[in-house]
Amino acid sequence: MGRKKKNYLDFIPVCNPDYTWDADKKGIVTVHVVNKGFYNRIAQKLFHRPLVSHIALDEYGSFVWRQMDGRKSIYDISKQVTEKFGKEAEPVIERLTAYIRILYQNKFIGYVKDK
Repeated sequence: MGRKKKNYLDFIPVCNPDYTWDADKKGIVTVHVVNKGFYNRIAQKLFHRPLVSHIALDEYGSFVWRQMDGRKSIYDISKQVTEKFGKEAEPVIERLTAYIRILYQNKFIGYVKDK
């Protein structure tokens, strides 16, 4: 018997609880990343790197970030992006999956495990 393949659109993303974030009046999200660890300490001392990095997301990224609550699948989020932005967001699935993969690779998000 072959292994059952998982559909990436069924994955449920959740924001990394190690990072704090806030949104301004326009809804633009800023993620705050504490730079900790040995190499970050060296960079902070020698190169005056900040202790906390503040990453501002764009309008689309901010909307997607706020939707990642640990209950909605990537497919569900894609439908909400389409409702909010319409044709501006096309091709929604390709752009959204690429964006979520980048967030995952940079440890900004994780995925809820299957039950």
